[in-house]
Amino acid sequence: MKMLWFKRPFDLGLASFGMILSFPLWLVFGLMIRITDRGPVFYLQERVGRGGKIFKAIKFRSMVKDAEKTAGPQQAAKNDPRVTKIGKFLRATAMDELPQLINIIKGDMSFVGPRALRPQEREVVGNGEVIDLSHFPGYEKRHSVRPGLTGIAQITLPPDAPRQEKFHYDLFYIEKKSLWLDLKLLFLSFWITFRAKWGSQEKKI
Repeated sequence: MKMLWFKRPFDLGLASFGMILSFPLWLVFGLMIRITDRGPVFYLQERVGRGGKIFKAIKFRSMVKDAEKTAGPQQAAKNDPRVTKIGKFLRATAMDELPQLINIIKGDMSFVGPRALRPQEREVVGNGEVIDLSHFPGYEKRHSVRPGLTGIAQITLPPDAPRQEKFHYDLFYIEKKSLWLDLKLLFLSFWITFRAKWGSQEKKI
């Protein structure tokens, strides 16, 4: 069943229900973040949305305060010393992204779609060359839909997989998107969260 008009109402209803259901977790995680290092609970990060529009993604802070102040934006590595103790749990279960339910309600994001990229994001390829992600095939087409909390690439590939490979899965989703596919990906995402496998380099499902 292809999704035409139904995707946005589905996102809005599920995100609203999710916020109500998860409210106790917001209190617990917020308190734990404050107790561990006294820093801010939330972290705002610029991301590229549908049509290339820039929005502020809201996340629970999982790294030390001002983690990117010295080295600038960079993807978290395995055993990254910038990640806090509570942050390790939040990242493994993807609970650090729970506040992005607000982004879904606002219309910045969807539950399922390509992962939202950062503006002018770059990647180091195999030969050591640094390439702007906008130069990879499929970059623009990814922005024809809202970015998602989860998607085929996030579920299928390890976190450090090459972006070009992730783009391949993103384009496949855009071509095949349907209500049934979204429901299937949401179910698998909950299963990965339950098993705390989001940071795993092995198969998540």
